Amino acid sequence: MENGGRLIIVVPCFNEEEVLQDTNRQLCMIAEQLEKDGKIDSCRIMYVDDGSKDNTWKIIRELCSCGDTLCKNGMQRVCGIKLAHNVGHQRALWAGLNEACPKCDAVISIDADLQDDENCIADMVDKFHNGADIVYGVRKERSTDTVFKRVTAQAFYRFMQAMGGDIVYNHADYRLMSRRSLEALLEYPERNLFLRGMVRLVGFNTAEVYYDRKERTAGESKYPLSKMINFAIDGITSFSVKPLRIIVTLGFVFILISIIAIVYGLISYIDGNAVEGWTSLIVSIWFIGGCILVGLGIVGEYIGKIYTEVKHRPLFTKEETINI
Repeated sequence: MENGGRLIIVVPCFNEEEVLQDTNRQLCMIAEQLEKDGKIDSCRIMYVDDGSKDNTWKIIRELCSCGDTLCKNGMQRVCGIKLAHNVGHQRALWAGLNEACPKCDAVISIDADLQDDENCIADMVDKFHNGADIVYGVRKERSTDTVFKRVTAQAFYRFMQAMGGDIVYNHADYRLMSRRSLEALLEYPERNLFLRGMVRLVGFNTAEVYYDRKERTAGESKYPLSKMINFAIDGITSFSVKPLRIIVTLGFVFILISIIAIVYGLISYIDGNAVEGWTSLIVSIWFIGGCILVGLGIVGEYIGKIYTEVKHRPLFTKEETINI
């Protein structure tokens, strides 16, 4: 594929006033260099404000109105979308991808904190021109994470793979997608979004670029433990029915154990060695009862997802757009 084309960098934002100015400066420098090198005809930056409570949207407005940030074709480089309320990172990213699709030949998604190395954007564009429709940004290692986050993240990826989920190890949402692969992705009707899994279902030619993740320079992580747990549950229940099959398997195991216990009890009774006691009974009741509750909880997660899907509520509502 020849050089050129239109690129849009989609940046979901939530309470990012502390980093946004620096993020925009760095992304604009990269965009200008891509145009200067002839790799891209025009490169725009699209910020999606996910219902921020701070001055994020005010800063985006200022960035959009700056006359110094023009593409080579004369268009305003920076544009913005303000969502009516907070819908979460995945839906905010989906809103940006949906808006960018008809206006670009390729789109790159990256978080506003730029912990993912923005200098890999040029490498992604090169791989795109070499025929890749999807280019995944993959972390080389997790030395910048806390021990807890590193262990839990690795456990999540391994567990997803064990459950049959097809995701790229150590890849989050830093990726390039061609227009045709993005159009295919937007055909998916899901309301429960787990994009790093959905993108793998699209297919097409893929490639990877590897980078070292940087530490956040300002602000705080928008993914506390509770959100990470919910995100992991969404990923597992959106792309695998193995948890339900495990419940069925456990049911058969308990039936088998109960049959063995009955046979053992009858033999003991015939031999006159039966011992009356409550401990084993109570332990069995609590254990099986706990398993039943866990099983009901897993089934409930799937039913809850079905409930969310069938309502067909909109994923997001746009309150305002600038330079779109």
